[in-house]
Formats: sequence, C-alpha cells, structure tokens
Amino acid sequence: MKQIETTDAVGSVLCHDITQIIKGVKKEPVFSKGHIVRAEDIPVLLSVGKEHLYVWEKEEGMLHENDAAKILYDLCKGENMEPSEIKEGKIELIASCDGVLKIDKEKVNQVNALGEMMIASRHGNFPVKAGDVLAGTRVIPLVIEESKMDQAKALCGDAPLFEIRKYVHKKVGIVTTGSEVFYGRIKDTFTPVIEEKLAEFDVEIVGHILSNDEHEMITESIMQLLEKGADMVICTGGMSVDPDDRTPLAIKNTGAKMITYGAPVLPGAMFLLAYYQGKIPIIGLPGCVMYAKRTIFDLVLPRIMTDERLRIGDFTRLGQGGLCLSCDVCTFPNCGFGKGA
Repeated sequence: MKQIETTDAVGSVLCHDITQIIKGVKKEPVFSKGHIVRAEDIPVLLSVGKEHLYVWEKEEGMLHENDAAKILYDLCKGENMEPSEIKEGKIELIASCDGVLKIDKEKVNQVNALGEMMIASRHGNFPVKAGDVLAGTRVIPLVIEESKMDQAKALCGDAPLFEIRKYVHKKVGIVTTGSEVFYGRIKDTFTPVIEEKLAEFDVEIVGHILSNDEHEMITESIMQLLEKGADMVICTGGMSVDPDDRTPLAIKNTGAKMITYGAPVLPGAMFLLAYYQGKIPIIGLPGCVMYAKRTIFDLVLPRIMTDERLRIGDFTRLGQGGLCLSCDVCTFPNCGFGKGA
C-alpha cells in the first residue's frame, strides 16, 4: 500500500472504502475497496476531501483480490454455470439450467482450510433452477500471495468443485401392488401421488399395472413394463416385513441388483432401490410416500432423474438430517430434511 496524489490516481486500486457524507441525505461508500480509479472519479474523490489516496502497490508474487477471485471461481465452476459481476474479491456462481447440484465437499473443505479465501454454497444433491445462486466465493484480504492460490489449484486438480447434472427424459412404468386395490375393494390413492411427483420432471408414463400381492404377478408386471421400454419402474406398496408384503422379493426375482432395502430416513425407512441390467432403476416405495408430504422419495427422485447411479453410501449418509420434522408449514427443500453432514 502506498500514498499518492488523487490527481495521479487513474488506474490505481483503492485499498479502502471512500465514504461520501451528504447531510440529511446519505452516508455511504461512494467507492469501495478494490475499485480501480477512472478519470471521471477524480472530481468526486476531490469533492469528498480526498487529496491523497492509499492505493495498492503491485508486488511480485502478490495478487489483487479480484484477480485471485477469478482463479477461485475457475476452480469452482462446472458446466451450466456463469459468474456474477466481480466485486471486492467476491464472485457468485449462478445456475444457467435446471438440474441437481453436485459438490466435491472434501475439496471445498480443503480450500476453506487454506485461509484467506472462502467458498460458501447451498447444499448439494438438491434440485436447482436456472438463475439460482449456487455458491459465493471470496478472497478475504485485498491482496493475497500467488503461491496460496497455487496451493488451491493443486488441491482441486482439473475437476471443478461444482457440477449441475441435467435432468434426462425417462420412460416410467408404475406397478401398484395390493390385492385390496387389484380386486377393487378400495380406490387406488397411491398412484396419483406418484404421478404428481413425476410431473415435475421430463417423464413419459409408458404403463401402469395393478397387481395383487402374489410376488409372481408383481415380477411379471415389472417385466412387462421393461419390455415396453420403461427405463425406470416404480412399485408402490408391499414394502414392509409383513408376510404378505412381497414386493422386495418380486423385485429381486427380476434379476435386478439390490442397492438397498431400507434407509436411515423417516418417513421412508422401507425404501428399496435396485438396478436392472445395471442401469434401469427399479424402486420400491413404502406406504408413507402416499400420505406424508415429504419422504425419502423426494430426496432420491431428482438424482435418479439425472441418471446418477446411486450406491449404498449415498443412503447411509442420509441418516444425519434424515428425520423429517413434519412441520405444520412445510418449507422443504428450505429445511434440514435430507441435508446431512
């Protein structure tokens, strides 16, 4: 930092805010720290009593906050993201499409641990829309050692810290299980709930089959939908441990590989996910999805709609934050449900 004459300051970078006071009107910064002085700024600076200014003096091996912020932004930015205007070493990442936000949490933690720079984001694994702010990045001091930014680069490698996975079109088949529905003893109130949730995405329902509780019939129904070209099958009901709840066995008998039967989420502990031929998700939904406003299905469905291949670890990590509090006024996804450590 050095002191110079204000009249000689064009092109220099301010080291502190310049406050303008107009009695009864305002008291606020007229120029902010980091501002690059222009010719038209000189009369304004003189009018607020600034005959001299403290400006940044370029030093070998040091970066101005805005230059360093651009480096930090480049480390974070994945496809389908754009930057906000840079201001005082701060840049925001903004979504340019709908999808699910993915975050390399470990690397974000490592960058934040370096000090003098920070990344603050919304939670990953949740849907975002075009125009949403995904994260804010900032270099904290006015100048930072270039070697420190090199450390951040080395930590992050070539892969960006943030990614938006786009939704893909899916052909969906639905199997509604339960002899009471199959024989017309009660009305099917489960399927409309599923259809409503699927309507938020780019889906085509290629078939809906009612099945009794016999596991052979449920398996046959699933296979019929797969033959129709379904690239996702959802089975409703029959997911508990009662002797006549046969949906898990029926899904297993298709030859699909089981990823999980059970998850540390309430509502939704009896959720099932398997993959047929390694790529087609077959989902078993417990009854709570029919009557609870938000369940594990709301946490998992957006990710499946991006063709993300879920693994057992994706479910075990849901325990912390996996308890829905069933609030009188639901604010999901702006709450803690599904947001683990």
